[in-house]
Amino acid sequence: MKKPTVIAVVGSKSSGKTTTIEALTRELTKRSYKIAVVKHIPEPNFTIDKRGKDTWRFAQSGAKTILSVASNEVATIEKVDAKNFSLKQILKRCGGHDIAFIEGFRKLVTKNKNIHKIVAVKSAEEALEAVKNFEPILAFTGSYSTEDLNTKIPYVDMLKNPERIADVVEKATRKHADV
Repeated sequence: MKKPTVIAVVGSKSSGKTTTIEALTRELTKRSYKIAVVKHIPEPNFTIDKRGKDTWRFAQSGAKTILSVASNEVATIEKVDAKNFSLKQILKRCGGHDIAFIEGFRKLVTKNKNIHKIVAVKSAEEALEAVKNFEPILAFTGSYSTEDLNTKIPYVDMLKNPERIADVVEKATRKHADV
């Protein structure tokens, strides 16, 4: 099974990470890429399952994997201790896709030079901090334009020009395929 190109979209709360991934997914899907998105949910007691529903009841009775199959989606709920999942364990679930976007997982991606980053920023301070902490950065997005900072990293306004950031990701994907 092929491994996807992995791109982390990082930034502070409400910086535009989800908007960036939505725009990229929309644009790259038009270009026939198969996209996976992995979202980190930091709330310790979060569950996708709803108390009292059949799937919840199956888990309560001891099932470790529950598949919910509807006419237009399949959901897999795995009851595991994911606190110490490695990035490799997480991405293993994205096999068969061309590109996997990761939102969050800051600790796992910060210093990993094998993962390209797109950084959503709200200020010059956030952008300059990102240059120190994240490598390699493909582009900046978000409400603050980094064009005056002279970082040599392109800034893309996701709302006005999603095609441009998709071009940047597509170029990184082609390089990944050549390796």
